[in-house]
Formats: sequence, structure tokens, C-alpha cells
Amino acid sequence: MTYKDVYSAWRTDPEAFWLAQADLIDWDSAPTRAYFDQGPAGEWFVDTRVNTCRNAVDRHVEAGRGDQIAIIHDSPVTGQIFRLTYTDLRDRVARLAGALRAQRVVTGDRVIVYMPMVPEALIAMLACQRLGAVHSVVFGGFAAHELAVRIDDAQPKAVIAASCGIEPGRVVAYKPLLDRAIEAARHKPDTCVILQRDQLVASMVDGRDVDWHDVQRNVEPADCVPVPGNHPAYILYTSGTTGQPKGVVRPTAGHLVALQWSMDAIYGIKAGDVFWAASDVGWVVGHSYICYAPLIAGATTIVFEGKPVGTPDAGTFWRVIQDHKVKSFFTAPTAIRAVKREDPQGTLIGDYDISSLQALFLAGERADPDTVTWAEEKLGVPVIDHWWQTETGWAVAANPLGLGLLPIRKGSPAVPMPGYDVQVLDEAGQPVPSGTLGPIAVRLPLPPGTLLTLWNAEDRFRKSYLERFCGFYETGDAGYVDDDGYLFIMARTDDVINVAGHRLSTGAMEEVLASHPAVAECAVIGVADPLKGQVPVGFLCLKKGVDATPDGIRDEVIALVRDRIGPVAAFRTALIVDRLPKTRSGKILRATMCSIADGQTYRVPATIEEPAVLEEIGVALQVAGFPISKT
Repeated sequence: MTYKDVYSAWRTDPEAFWLAQADLIDWDSAPTRAYFDQGPAGEWFVDTRVNTCRNAVDRHVEAGRGDQIAIIHDSPVTGQIFRLTYTDLRDRVARLAGALRAQRVVTGDRVIVYMPMVPEALIAMLACQRLGAVHSVVFGGFAAHELAVRIDDAQPKAVIAASCGIEPGRVVAYKPLLDRAIEAARHKPDTCVILQRDQLVASMVDGRDVDWHDVQRNVEPADCVPVPGNHPAYILYTSGTTGQPKGVVRPTAGHLVALQWSMDAIYGIKAGDVFWAASDVGWVVGHSYICYAPLIAGATTIVFEGKPVGTPDAGTFWRVIQDHKVKSFFTAPTAIRAVKREDPQGTLIGDYDISSLQALFLAGERADPDTVTWAEEKLGVPVIDHWWQTETGWAVAANPLGLGLLPIRKGSPAVPMPGYDVQVLDEAGQPVPSGTLGPIAVRLPLPPGTLLTLWNAEDRFRKSYLERFCGFYETGDAGYVDDDGYLFIMARTDDVINVAGHRLSTGAMEEVLASHPAVAECAVIGVADPLKGQVPVGFLCLKKGVDATPDGIRDEVIALVRDRIGPVAAFRTALIVDRLPKTRSGKILRATMCSIADGQTYRVPATIEEPAVLEEIGVALQVAGFPISKT
């Protein structure tokens, strides 16, 4: 079936459409209906009983594919490659689940997972699912204070952690961070299971800490425990505007149905294929497309412990694709921009055989057309942008490879997926004409697999997502839809700036800046201006080996914006910097940059990868005459 047929089938009869997709899941008690009009935004497959681990692991062994590779751990930072078959994975998950059960973890208990990119992270997640426990994965190496906040909110009975993570050139000690977090938290977990890594052996707290291997000796492996369809599969914290993180709750049954459908329809991946999402288990991409979706579909997933550059060079992505015969590859645009900056001509790609690759998928931030074009030309495969959020858990809009690729329009994540009725609204909540910039919302109900609520914060869920536009989920993103139904995500709602009464997209300006041949990466923010309200300021990172003067590049990009967007943009300031401040997931911290430029006091975000970059941004702004702020 084509995309048009599939989307039309959903539109015509959503109940029948999702019940048909549910047939691909192994239920302990099958659904009699799909949608239930209950809860703040509706729920799916409530009357079922099911287990995620059984669908991700056991059913593939029972189907005779136990010898197939389930997980490949490729770790350039340690120089090791390790493979687990589905039978290996089942046995390891069942043993760890048995060990957790022996530590009195039962269905409904929370377990925090604080791990680097190792197979044991996925084993820990799946062991929780096997018991019906609710895991909350916290990015490995997260600051002690932020970890303590999550411990107090989730109130876990147990924590599963590693002694350390490994970054290029350094070892990051996790256990001291965990110890400080537990000391600071009001809630104290009963047990901490610690995976000791050879690179750094952690000290243990008597009576609380147990060794990963020791705790599993002589335990009875645990069977899969069926849970109701709306039982929380996990809690995943995302940043909130108040400083208090929001715990997104993912329901079990809808999660299974949506991810199973997406692997084939969106990514073109079937059982036995090799899929690689170069993210981290601490982020939603790692949950959906490193751990769960590939395994639910019976594919092979890659756990990559490295960086796009520096482990050892900008060719590491292509080496992994060659060595493991990756069919579909998913990463963030910022990772491709980092590779492009180090290897502008794509010379290193020619060192590897990447003929197994059918497509590159991008998500996590806006994929500017220049980056998409570079990747298309160098890789020789479709480069497919798609758009989704921590809250949605899978793509809101995509170009579904498995249904037949639609024409690619650079700068657009293409079209809405089944279940998503996407609308661009005005401030009064009314749809706007095509081509008009505005807040993006999704008509309720949301499809299966999206958030159920926020953990212990239903009022906050309603206020954050449901109150602004009656009958809609507010995405927090702004953009427009063209005459053919293609969606263009231009900025977060807060990044749409008002210049002398004109609403302008910073994303559109970034698209122009990125088209300059010397620019590797860029960001545009709106800065307060007493005359115009706001004016845009651009930050440019240049490609290696650029043979041009900084002043010349500044003049050229200013002229480009004036030519393509117009004098109305009032774009007159472009600052050249070595790096942009980013989260560990690769998102540029534009709001923090705005605070610095506006002279406001700001808090260093817990998710920032390199805090020193904020000081560099402040210096650049100060040199340019801005009254920079203080932390």
C-alpha cells in the first residue's frame, strides 16, 4: 500500500486501522477495541494484557531465530566489538530480572538506569519490562543534582548503574555521581546494582550496592509478567521551563503497536535487517530506536559507544555501516554537520564499502537543506528528515520509506503519519492558510505510543500540552504546511522572533547562513532591541581549511539573508565562533544563548555537553557590544 492509501485508511476508520496493526503483536490477552475515551487525552488498547520483553526478545527465540544477532556493541573508545544473539539476550535478561525480583522489585516498582552505551543498558531496560517494573533511564554521567531530582520524583526501589562511562581521551566516573545524588535525594533506593567496568572499578556501599555479576549468581530466571495495556512502560524525563523535569509516561500496549508499525513503514526494516540509531539510551531515540523498535521487529540493533568525530576520525560512521552491513542509519543533523566540518569533501567515505545502506534518517533538530544536500551527494542514498518529540515517542511527520518514498523536499520532514492530524494554527486556535507560519498542533486524540501523561503531574500535563488550543496537543514547534501537505518545522515557538512587528523564523535564517560554502554549522537567536523589539544575531562555525577572511564571510552571509529573506529581517550581526553550546543529544541551546545576549541571569543547563562553550559565546557577544549576563 502507498502512503496515501495508508493515511486514508486511518482517516476513514482509526479504530479498524490500529486494530489491524495490533495483530502484529503477541498478546497475552488480545484487544477487543483500540481507542478508549478516558484520561486527559484518550488511551489505547486498555483492555489487553501484554509484555514488552516477550515481544522484543522471547517471541523471536520461540519463532526459531534464536541464533540471529540481536545486539552488536561497537565501542571504538575501548576497541571492542561484541555480539549477542536473541537466545543470549533472552537468557541474560531473564537472569537479571530474576536478580531484581530477588531484590524485591515487583510490577509497578520504578528502577532508575544510569548507564553508558553498553549492551547491559538494554538488558537492564528489558529486565524491568520482563517484570512489569517501570524504568527511568537517566543519561549516563548526568550531574548529581539532576539525578537526585529524578530519584525524588520517580522514587525508585533500585538503581542499575555502571562504574564509569568512557569518552574520547577520558574516563567519566559514574559511581561518585550516583553516591552524591542518593545522599542529596530525600528518597533512598533499597538497592544499587553496579556494573564494574575494567577502566574504573568503583567503591561499593555495604548493605546497598551489589555487583552486577554477583547478584545474578544462583538466581531463578524470571518469566515475562503480563501487564495491562495502559501500564507505564517507562518514565523518561525531559527538561521543563520551570527547572523541574517532566516525566513523560509511555503506555505499554500503544508503544508496542506504534513501534512495530514504524520500523517497516517508516524505516523499511524487517526481521533480520540491521538498523543503527546513533544516539544514546538516555534520550527518546535510544529508547524507541536503539532498544525497543528494532528488537520488537526482530532486527539487529547497534549499540555504539563513540562519537561521530574523534573515535578515531570523521570516518567512524562509515566504518560501522561497512562492518555491520547497516541497512538504515538514523542520527542527528548535528552529527552529520560535525562530520562535514572535519571532512568537507567526504573523502573518508570512499575508504569504506557502504553499499548495504538504503537510507540516512535525520531527526532531533531541524535538518537544514545544505546538510541534507551534502549527505545525499556524498552517500548516494536518500536522506530522509523526520520530526518527532520525546513526548510522541515516534515520528509525527516522516517520508515513509517502507510505503514507497515520496518526493523529498529539503527542509521538510514531509507528511503526517497515521494517527497524527497536524494543524498550523493562529493565536486564536484557528487553522491558517497554507504557507503561513504559526504554532503546530495535533488534533486529539494522539495516536498509540505517545505520552499517556506526566508522572505524578497530570495537571502539569494538561497545562503544558492541552490548554492553549482546545481539542489539540500543543507541540511547542512553529512552522507551516505547503500546498501539497508537506510540513516545514522552522523553530521552537519561542524561536519565532518579532522584528518591528514582523514574525520571522530563525530557522529560515539559519537555512540561508548554512548555504554559504564556508559555514559548517550555525545558529540564529532573537535579541532584545529597544527600537525593533527583537533583532536576529547569527553565530557561525566555519569549515576546516576555509580560505576567506572572517570579515568577508560576515559581509557575505549578511548579504545572503538580505537577498533571500529581505531587509525586513534586520540581519546585521554575524559572529564567528569555534563551537556552539549543545546538549549531550546535540541540540543547540538557543534559549540560553538568548539569555546571555539579553543580559539576563541564566542557569547552566544540566544537559549541556561542554559548559565552557557558554563563556566563549559570552565573550563573542561582549566583543560585539552586547551586555552579557551572569550565570
